Amino acid sequence: MNEHAPCPSLDGCSIVACGTLRREMRRLADTGFLNSNRMFFTAPGLHEWPKQLEKQLVRQTQKARAVSERVVVVFGEKCYLDFDAGVDTDALLARFGKEFARVRAKNCVDILADVETRNRIAGDAKTYWLTPGWLEHWDAIFKDWDAAMANETFPAHEKAIVLDAMGYFDEMLETTPEKMLRICDWMKLEIEPYTVSLERLKKLLCECAQRLENHHAGRSHR
Repeated sequence: MNEHAPCPSLDGCSIVACGTLRREMRRLADTGFLNSNRMFFTAPGLHEWPKQLEKQLVRQTQKARAVSERVVVVFGEKCYLDFDAGVDTDALLARFGKEFARVRAKNCVDILADVETRNRIAGDAKTYWLTPGWLEHWDAIFKDWDAAMANETFPAHEKAIVLDAMGYFDEMLETTPEKMLRICDWMKLEIEPYTVSLERLKKLLCECAQRLENHHAGRSHR
């Protein structure tokens, strides 16, 4: 798939995405793959606060629906979980009917690289996976974590890898190296970059658009 070639079935769709993937989505818009006027974002990292995520996801989805009938949702299956209500991302989106399609991925890491690719990258090392958006919005995402939670979570891994399609890791080292050092110190892990393409993201978006197109065509022929 050519990075500069748009996906025809996406032409009539709006996009609702998590703010942690804003850089990647903007890159696709800049290269003509997506229409930037049809993209809506929630704040990044709201999986830590499901009630806030629900509110923003509903609001942005309503905005997207106002400009197009079909909406592609760039959220993972596990990004929204309300344990009290027993509701996940798909159950929440089901409120809006059949004109919505979510990318078939577990989370934002899985959106950028599938499990087979991640296993190949990690080798035998137990790896904590990151995206550029997590590094960029680190302070907001982990604002409610204390040292005990960090020590319980991160050192159980051997290393951290950021799946970087944007060159953000090098940019961060150049512009805010102190932030990178602070994050590594807090995690007690070294962070390594691994360059990925946006091909998986593009494929997932096109699959969503095709599902919506097929549903629309099937409804029209009834």
